[in-house]
Amino acid sequence: MGKVKTSVYIDEELWREFKELAQREKSEVSKLLEEALVNYLINEVLKDVDDSEVPLWFEPLKVKGESSEKLVREMRDEREKRLLGY
Repeated sequence: MGKVKTSVYIDEELWREFKELAQREKSEVSKLLEEALVNYLINEVLKDVDDSEVPLWFEPLKVKGESSEKLVREMRDEREKRLLGY
Protein backbone atom coordinates (compact mmCIF):
# COMPACT_ATOMS: atom_id res chain seq x y z
CA MET A 1 0.00 0.00 0.00
CA GLY A 2 1.42 3.40 -0.95
CA LYS A 3 1.76 6.44 1.25
CA VAL A 4 0.55 9.96 0.57
CA LYS A 5 1.92 13.22 1.91
CA THR A 6 -0.74 15.69 3.01
CA SER A 7 -1.26 18.90 4.93
CA VAL A 8 -3.85 19.46 7.63
CA TYR A 9 -4.68 22.27 10.01
CA ILE A 10 -4.63 21.18 13.66
CA ASP A 11 -4.82 23.10 16.90
CA GLU A 12 -1.25 24.06 17.85
CA GLU A 13 -1.48 22.79 21.43
CA LEU A 14 -3.06 19.50 20.35
CA TRP A 15 -0.30 18.95 17.78
CA ARG A 16 2.41 19.70 20.36
CA GLU A 17 0.90 17.17 22.77
CA PHE A 18 0.60 14.58 20.00
CA LYS A 19 4.25 15.02 19.06
CA GLU A 20 5.25 14.65 22.72
CA LEU A 21 3.20 11.45 22.90
CA ALA A 22 5.01 10.07 19.86
CA GLN A 23 8.33 10.91 21.48
CA ARG A 24 7.33 9.18 24.74
CA GLU A 25 6.13 6.14 22.77
CA LYS A 26 9.39 6.17 20.78
CA SER A 27 7.33 6.21 17.62
CA GLU A 28 7.03 8.37 14.54
CA VAL A 29 4.29 10.99 14.50
CA SER A 30 3.12 9.73 11.10
CA LYS A 31 2.80 6.17 12.38
CA LEU A 32 0.77 7.19 15.44
CA LEU A 33 -1.47 9.44 13.34
CA GLU A 34 -2.07 6.63 10.85
CA GLU A 35 -2.93 4.25 13.72
CA ALA A 36 -5.35 6.82 15.15
CA LEU A 37 -7.08 7.19 11.77
CA VAL A 38 -7.32 3.41 11.31
CA ASN A 39 -8.74 2.98 14.82
CA TYR A 40 -11.28 5.73 14.16
CA LEU A 41 -12.39 4.08 10.91
CA ILE A 42 -12.65 0.65 12.55
CA ASN A 43 -14.74 2.12 15.37
CA GLU A 44 -17.03 3.79 12.82
CA VAL A 45 -17.56 0.46 11.04
CA LEU A 46 -18.02 -1.50 14.28
CA LYS A 47 -20.54 0.91 15.79
CA ASP A 48 -23.04 -0.26 13.16
CA VAL A 49 -22.54 -3.91 14.18
CA ASP A 50 -25.19 -5.35 16.47
CA ASP A 51 -23.10 -6.97 19.23
CA SER A 52 -26.04 -9.10 20.34
CA GLU A 53 -25.74 -11.09 17.11
CA VAL A 54 -22.01 -11.78 17.53
CA PRO A 55 -21.39 -14.95 19.57
CA LEU A 56 -18.55 -14.97 22.12
CA TRP A 57 -16.35 -18.07 22.15
CA PHE A 58 -14.26 -16.89 25.09
CA GLU A 59 -14.55 -15.28 28.47
CA PRO A 60 -13.59 -11.58 28.39
CA LEU A 61 -10.37 -10.79 30.27
CA LYS A 62 -10.10 -8.28 33.06
CA VAL A 63 -6.97 -6.25 32.33
CA LYS A 64 -4.75 -5.56 35.31
CA GLY A 65 -1.28 -4.08 35.25
CA GLU A 66 1.03 -2.66 32.62
CA SER A 67 2.09 -5.98 31.04
CA SER A 68 -1.55 -7.04 30.62
CA GLU A 69 -2.36 -3.75 28.93
CA LYS A 70 0.55 -4.27 26.55
CA LEU A 71 -0.65 -7.78 25.68
CA VAL A 72 -4.18 -6.53 25.01
CA ARG A 73 -2.78 -3.71 22.84
CA GLU A 74 -0.73 -6.23 20.83
CA MET A 75 -3.77 -8.47 20.39
CA ARG A 76 -5.89 -5.53 19.22
CA ASP A 77 -3.17 -4.44 16.79
CA GLU A 78 -2.99 -7.95 15.33
CA ARG A 79 -6.78 -8.05 14.97
CA GLU A 80 -6.76 -4.67 13.28
CA LYS A 81 -4.16 -5.85 10.77
CA ARG A 82 -6.19 -8.97 9.98
CA LEU A 83 -9.39 -6.92 9.51
CA LEU A 84 -7.66 -4.44 7.22
CA GLY A 85 -5.68 -7.07 5.34
CA TYR A 86 -2.21 -5.82 6.29
